Amino acid sequence: MAIMQLNIIPLGTQTPSVGQYVAEVQEVLRREGVPHELTDMGTIIEGEPQALFALAARLHGLPFSGGVQRVVTQLVLDERRDKDVTLGDKTAAVQARLA
Repeated sequence: MAIMQLNIIPLGTQTPSVGQYVAEVQEVLRREGVPHELTDMGTIIEGEPQALFALAARLHGLPFSGGVQRVVTQLVLDERRDKDVTLGDKTAAVQARLA
């Protein structure tokens, strides 16, 4: 299992706001039942690495289908093979150290 942080940044749009694009990504993830968490700075998604890469490619294409001419996508993938890690585990581990 892996965790991916994804930021999709449409460039050259009519407004500096990206909320409509973020909402579109969230709709796809909810519709497909993909475990995810929306944060102020990106979306965290849980899954198998190959599936996450394929999903990132599809989500990257969403703004293009809406007429955007340039999209920058940043992704960070964290895969551990020594143990299963799911959404919230990393945050919980740090919180436990602070308690």
